[in-house]
Amino acid sequence: MRIAVAGSIATDHLMSFEGRFAEQIIPEQIQQLSLSFLIDELDVRRGGVAANICFGMGRFGLDPVLVGAAGADFEDYRAWLDRHGVDTSAVYISELRHTARFICTTDRDQNQIASFYAGAMAEARNIELRPIADRVGGLDLVLIGADDPAAMVRHSEECRTRGIAFAADPSQQLARMEGPKVRTLVEGALFLFANEYEKALAEQKTGWSDAEVLSRVGTRVTTLGAKGARIDRRGEPSVHVPAAVVGELVDPTGVGDAFRAGFLAAHSWGLSLERAAQVGNATAVHCLEADGPQEYTLTTASLLDRLERSYGAEAAAEVEPFV
Repeated sequence: MRIAVAGSIATDHLMSFEGRFAEQIIPEQIQQLSLSFLIDELDVRRGGVAANICFGMGRFGLDPVLVGAAGADFEDYRAWLDRHGVDTSAVYISELRHTARFICTTDRDQNQIASFYAGAMAEARNIELRPIADRVGGLDLVLIGADDPAAMVRHSEECRTRGIAFAADPSQQLARMEGPKVRTLVEGALFLFANEYEKALAEQKTGWSDAEVLSRVGTRVTTLGAKGARIDRRGEPSVHVPAAVVGELVDPTGVGDAFRAGFLAAHSWGLSLERAAQVGNATAVHCLEADGPQEYTLTTASLLDRLERSYGAEAAAEVEPFV
């Protein structure tokens, strides 16, 4: 399968302040707040949901097509993704804005002061899928992840018009999107991905019940954190897939993106939905045990070992020919 992943491309600048924000704030002067903190550590991470998912899929040798908008400062990030099996040729480069950036300072009490600069992401609405599909010889599936909301809606409408299968994965952008836009995004999706909170929020925004959502999508995949994942299809019993065994928990950032990468990889191999969720869970814990959404190492041996320890020898044996 040739899979494109549309969504955000961003870098995270994460800083640590060894003091306490509360000790620096004078309540009587809160309306004239002007503070500067001496930072002890800076961690710059590559991120953005589309880039994270493509990175994971690249580890499986799927050559995913990254669809999103970035700035002229994207070249180093592009080189990294190219080296890790991602087709970045469809990335739209803004002439005016930098790549999206998340800047966050955390104090010793885990309080945070953060800003998100959307930057070039706002121009993702200018991207059309047809030229990309023509260039790569067609697209079998487009995952539409969190991005500029107008871009998300445009991609879903184009997929329906052109008969391209798509997966809807609005995640954190659900909070920004109005009900009609969410309905447009979801309608006709082959897969609808969400966590438990996002599942409930999507139902609230659309005004559709759980059953009504299932009547409009092929498969609903709900990630459950430490409890694994659930797969729902209209007229069929739910399938619960327990989480894979995990070693040391290091950083949850990007775990959901890693799940999607593994799930879509297994789907592209023609495996069952349950097996796809198992591969997704096994990929997710690799990410959970690393510091950063694109810092984990995924090898054939490590994946098969995690599958066997989590789901049995049969699961590992079924996946082995593809990895």
